[in-house]
Amino acid sequence: MMKEHFKDLLEYNLHFNQLLIQNFMENNLVWSEKSKSLLNHILNAHQIWNARILNQRTFEVWQINFDESLLKINSDNFNNTLEILNQKELTEIISYKNSIGKEFNNTIQEVLFHFLNHSTYHRGQIALLMKQGGLEPINTDYIFYKRDL
Repeated sequence: MMKEHFKDLLEYNLHFNQLLIQNFMENNLVWSEKSKSLLNHILNAHQIWNARILNQRTFEVWQINFDESLLKINSDNFNNTLEILNQKELTEIISYKNSIGKEFNNTIQEVLFHFLNHSTYHRGQIALLMKQGGLEPINTDYIFYKRDL
């Protein structure tokens, strides 16, 4: 049941990240550098958390990816998290080091909730920056996503 809930939230996350990436690609001359940085950060953080769980190489927290790679990174992040949901227990504890090398332990469930919440937070910041830049912000509220299904 909880895994299905996380799958639903991951689909929501994938959907609105895709819409933001498409908006960025169409309006990249209007998007601020801060918005571009935040968009990349959302994708990087998701990749980092997946990689920590799967013991893979991580991106840098604030790296700027090639614009053409953003949709693939978003899709790969989604697919890797689905793999985690299929192969691991949500209660499994992972040990990892943060970006400054300090070690922590958290359950996979806590990690999934964290990066989904983190993504929502930064999408809200991007919406504000889009509005300030004269663009129509994308309403990325979860309930609007569910209403449109």
